[in-house]
Order: sequence, then structure tokens, then C-alpha cells
Amino acid sequence: MNQATAHHLTTIENTNCSSMATQPTVFTDIYQDHINIAVWQRNLTLELTQEVALFLEQNPTFRKAISLSPETALAELDLATQRKLPKPLLENIAQLVDMFCCLFDINEVGLRLTALNSAMCPRFHVDHIPCRLVTTFHGTASQWLPNDKVDRTKLGHGNNGLPDDASGLYQQESDIAQLSCGDVALFKGEAWAGNENLGIVHRSPVTSPTETRLLMTLDFC
Repeated sequence: MNQATAHHLTTIENTNCSSMATQPTVFTDIYQDHINIAVWQRNLTLELTQEVALFLEQNPTFRKAISLSPETALAELDLATQRKLPKPLLENIAQLVDMFCCLFDINEVGLRLTALNSAMCPRFHVDHIPCRLVTTFHGTASQWLPNDKVDRTKLGHGNNGLPDDASGLYQQESDIAQLSCGDVALFKGEAWAGNENLGIVHRSPVTSPTETRLLMTLDFC
């Protein structure tokens, strides 16, 4: 066993429900029963970062939802967005579409690419889906709670009208885990076979009024 593999296994053991690594091969861990979030910890290139920042300056309210196939994702998205997206971003998205489809053996994905100036889902929640890919190309990234840090009875109506930090959903701010900009995460939801009551608990991050995020999600069609 090489050092990278050993570190990867140690990460899984220590975080219970999560698996994190600097290589995209970590995505296969989502098939393990005890894993409900798999994270490829990656750094975006300077070119991509700069191009996305410029794109958001020019398109601060951009939103696009489209179904894509891996074979034609780049061309389809370029055409559907009227060639507004910078090439490095298009290529990056096409790569992720291909990886997602290959991992789950599907022919098409539903993509959402959204510029956000406020929290889209400010409260912790679970999604009733099999699995979703989430990545932030610009700005603060999503937050989540490890299984052993969350009281699921406090989700939804169980919060009795109290905010998350007062409902007992979690005990302290340090319980909250956060992705980094550029990270690519697979969120296992409630509709994954055998994952009932174990879907990843997550939320949009709190951001400043002047911050614009660029969030992308991929879902099964």
C-alpha cells in the first residue's frame, strides 16, 4: 500500500461518513454504505479562476439549467449559453459531466449553473435524490454536517421554529464542515438505495452581500 492510499483510508476511518482525497478516484467511495459524501479536493487553475471572475462581473445574475450527454456536453452547453461561458470553464464542466456519467453508468445528466448573491438553501437539510455532484467555481463553498455531529430529529419541522444554531441540530460551530472553492463533492441523498435517514445534511454558506458565487450541480435525469 503506497502512502497516498494509506492516507486516503485513514481519512475515511477518521471522518466516518466522508471520504476525501486529492484525486478524482475518491468518487468510487460513494458506493460504500457508510459514505454519504465523497470529495475530490482540487485547486482550480489561475486561468480558470480569472476567467470565471470576469464572467461573473459581466453576468452577475447568470442561471442555466440543461440536460447534457457526455459526448456533446461542451458543444451543447456552449450553444445553450450563447457562447458566454469562458472556454476553460466549458472544458472543466464537460470533464465533470463525463466523470459523473461514467461513475453512475448513465447517458445524460441535469446540469444547473447558477450565479448566487445570497444563500440558495440557508438552512441545513437533506435532499430526496440518489446522488448529486456539487462544486463551487467562485466564492464560498457549501457546508455539511458529519453523521456523528447531527441530530436528525431537528431537521425540518423538528426544529420547532428555531434557527439551526439554537435547535439542537448540532452542538457547536466547529461541528460544521465546509468544502473549499474548487472542491468537487458527491452528496448522497435519501433516495439512494439503503440510505434512508442517512442523506448528507448540508446547506448553502453564509456570504457577504457583495459576494457572488458560481455554483454547479449535476443530477440524474
